[in-house]
Amino acid sequence: MTTTAPRPFGRTLCAMITPFTATGALDPDAARAQAARLVAEGCDGIVLSGTTGESPTTTDAEKSALLRAVRAEVGDGVPLLSGVGGPDTATTLRLAREAEDAGADGLLVVSPYYSRPQQSAVEAYFLRVAESTGLPLMLYDIPGRTGVRIEPETLLRLADHPRVVAVKDCSYDLLGATKVLARTSLAYYSGCEELNLPLYAVGGAGYVSTVANVAPRQMRAPLDAFDAGRTDEAARLNGLTARLVELMMASGLPGTVTAKALLDAGPVREPLQPAGREAADGLRKAYEELLAA
Repeated sequence: MTTTAPRPFGRTLCAMITPFTATGALDPDAARAQAARLVAEGCDGIVLSGTTGESPTTTDAEKSALLRAVRAEVGDGVPLLSGVGGPDTATTLRLAREAEDAGADGLLVVSPYYSRPQQSAVEAYFLRVAESTGLPLMLYDIPGRTGVRIEPETLLRLADHPRVVAVKDCSYDLLGATKVLARTSLAYYSGCEELNLPLYAVGGAGYVSTVANVAPRQMRAPLDAFDAGRTDEAARLNGLTARLVELMMASGLPGTVTAKALLDAGPVREPLQPAGREAADGLRKAYEELLAA
């Protein structure tokens, strides 16, 4: 039952946290160690400098240094994407070129946020980025954060560009995703862990997961079972992850905060604040129960 969906960046991707030292500086050594662990435990690719990677509070130089450090660790065989999107087209274009120079294999480009542009402007923005480098793009549709959808009709048009190859889908619109999957060759990656298996079952390529920072094997297991034709087992394994997913992604705390509460990855940068003791204890309990399952 292996899916025939296109997988330009692999199947199981982690939206990696950005480790910092105790004083809040970028920690390249910890980043290399985290990336190596993720690959060893089942991640096909890594997305750096996304929201989980605290991109709003890292500098351009830090983004490039992080990408170079991880590339040196994992080599050329692991796809690395760099998050470059933002509210300003000129800045996004500059970050795209810098990511290409630093060795990225692809770009994660979120729709322009806060200004809430009309769909024609959203489309023009992505086309500008696609024309600015030679790298393939994964478009990031997360209207809950950006305030604007990448509407299915817009995706259908953007799919005609040869460098627009994938979508990270956090729209919570399975019907819209199914419509685009049926009419394009775009690779759909779930960006919402609770929809990893459902989207995969209707032709998705896989996922880009924050929870994979702490449980990469467990997040991958349902997809492995589904590909082997063991759909009942896939559903059971998916259910085992539900409590940790809920606490990490739907408890009111950002995924960056909850992931770092479970990892030795340094502090989060303000305005984020670390998880409190009660939240951290609950996360640890759910994490240990998942590992023991």
